[in-house]
Amino acid sequence: MVLRVSRLKSQVERSREREMVSWREAGDQMDSGQSRLNQLGYKQELKRDLSVISNFAFSFSIISVLTGITTLYNTGLKFGGPLSMVYGWFISGFFTMFVGCSMAEICSAFPTSGGLYYWSAKLGGPHWAPFASWLTGWFNIVGQWAVTTSVDFSLAQLIQVIILLATGGNNGGGYVASKYLVIAFHGGILFTHAIINSLPITWLSFFGKLAAAWNLLGVFILMILVPCVATKRATAEFVFTSFNADNGDGIHSRLYIFVIGLLLSQYTLTGYDASAHMTEETKSADENGPKGIISAIGISIIVGWGYLLGITFAVTDIASLLDSDNDAGGYAIAQVIYQAFKSRYGNGVGGIISLGVVAVAIFFCGMSSVTSNSRMAYAFSRDGAMPLSSLWHQVNKQEVPIYAVWLSTFISFCMALTSLQSLVAFQAMVSIATIGLYIAYALPIFLRVTLARDSFKPGPFNLGRYGILVGWVAVLWVATISVLFSLPVAYPITKDNLNYTPIAVGGLLILTVGVWISSARFWFKGPITNIDR
Repeated sequence: MVLRVSRLKSQVERSREREMVSWREAGDQMDSGQSRLNQLGYKQELKRDLSVISNFAFSFSIISVLTGITTLYNTGLKFGGPLSMVYGWFISGFFTMFVGCSMAEICSAFPTSGGLYYWSAKLGGPHWAPFASWLTGWFNIVGQWAVTTSVDFSLAQLIQVIILLATGGNNGGGYVASKYLVIAFHGGILFTHAIINSLPITWLSFFGKLAAAWNLLGVFILMILVPCVATKRATAEFVFTSFNADNGDGIHSRLYIFVIGLLLSQYTLTGYDASAHMTEETKSADENGPKGIISAIGISIIVGWGYLLGITFAVTDIASLLDSDNDAGGYAIAQVIYQAFKSRYGNGVGGIISLGVVAVAIFFCGMSSVTSNSRMAYAFSRDGAMPLSSLWHQVNKQEVPIYAVWLSTFISFCMALTSLQSLVAFQAMVSIATIGLYIAYALPIFLRVTLARDSFKPGPFNLGRYGILVGWVAVLWVATISVLFSLPVAYPITKDNLNYTPIAVGGLLILTVGVWISSARFWFKGPITNIDR
């Protein structure tokens, strides 16, 4: 009997040893990103199939220099002109890289789809974690929805301009679409993006790479082609030294004008948090997520400057480009491209085709933006922070957060409906896309350099002893642009030219904090693990 019991114990021990060996081997074979995700307390629910190139592609496509520069080229010309754009681009790019490097370091330590709000929870400590997570999460997700809104609405406006030019231009009796048709374009674009984002991640990976390639090739083609076909080109002196102080808005301080002109650059260089939101679908995310963030910013700075130079070398008269009576109805960059081809060939067909290249790039930008939005909504609802959370974090058979995809597109469409009231109301809504999103970027960085200064444990990518310095520069830059971009953009101030940025961002802050005090503080505890450990 004793012998039998001894044998049974021996068998059990050997079984346990085999089980332990099996678990160790599984851990060794597990992707480092998935292993880290499990350590953070989350199951692997999304398909981890993205390479570092695919991860980079999503952020690069959302930054999309063709989108940002095209959309705000009017602002750049009006406030400072060539000098403001050419040098302001590098100033914004330089400090944006500080923000990106700090985010990359934190992303390496916490590679989850929640991204920024999860980081804030981990870095805020037990006392501040729920509130820090709540505030960061809502600024991040609303900012992302605003980005999608502004990107797809700008595409709808560009389609309107392409139709106008194709039918003869503003001076040739061309067709001018109504604001209702523009909003219909916007809705159709969002619907298409929702369909694409409902596909398996392997398809999204393909479209993401295609988008990155299209943006790169599009930039190089247009930056060379447009100034080459133009019969009249600007001098190097004009491009690198000309400063436009004639904005017609009662602003005469050259420094003030230059600062407002920075909005073109800073608006463009946003959205790279997509690499963080895609980490649960990226192989070796603790290494490749940070690479995606930094490479997307760096390459965008280089190719964006080239695009700015190429287009600006085709500019000869700033006033005519901003004139609402020109062929493109005052859409400056469309007028530059259209006029360049028309001056050479007698018609603007080549210009219309070139604008089509830009339109496709903007389409891809919106597509990638919806992808990022949906992953953020998926993660935020997984932790119970959103109404109907149990619905938004569900995934389908293709391991796609399908309901979060359609939620993101629906809210972006609702945001754009403010344009039917007035463009001023719409600008108030999308101003959150720049300032609101950057506040979300800065919050976890601020916590990293303050409360978590000594407790932060970096991942494979880290800044070493420079992490604190880089983090403080990033925080101070965000604080600076938050003030600068809230300043009035015209004097005297009226209801039609009021800068609604501080109202929109302040309103979001009041609403978020108000809900926290009145309700969320009683039930929201920050990120909730969903794995037995």
